[in-house]
Amino acid sequence: MSIEALALKSQHNHYSSMAASVVTRLFDLSSETVRQSLSDFQGVEHRLESVAKVHGIEFINDSKATNVNAAWFALESMNHPVIWIAGGQDKGNNYDDLLPMVKEKVKAIICLGVNNKKLHKAFADVVDKIVDTTTAAEAVAEAYKLGNPGDVVLMSPACASFDLFKNFEERGNQFKRAVFDL
Repeated sequence: MSIEALALKSQHNHYSSMAASVVTRLFDLSSETVRQSLSDFQGVEHRLESVAKVHGIEFINDSKATNVNAAWFALESMNHPVIWIAGGQDKGNNYDDLLPMVKEKVKAIICLGVNNKKLHKAFADVVDKIVDTTTAAEAVAEAYKLGNPGDVVLMSPACASFDLFKNFEERGNQFKRAVFDL
């Protein structure tokens, strides 16, 4: 089975799909069953969830990415210029590991949080445009204004949601609602 045929995109999902297919050999599942499962598997809500494409700009909800490592994998999986919605309640994050990925893929950062100073400090020398917002609707509107056809708006916060939201699900649902309201 070719990688292009896998339902879930990104290198880390490819690795997981390969590992899962190896395990299926232990249970003697047919190659056709495995192929079908891997080609139509739907990911979980709030994890690299494609929400909609609006005027050629794709919006992706990765609200579950509440740490730097998860945000790194989300950014790594992007193949188009990214407007990155990040921020929230910082958990003592060190953003250094994200610098090369942000330099390569991110054209603007929309900070969604009460205190965005640490994000500004980490990425001010890397990204020309950093905007502060305090609601999902405002973040989506700002990202949409900065976007061009072919861009991706990726909400992958790298932070907890508790400064503005009850949990990551509420943050993700408000993001999706704001996208649908565009």
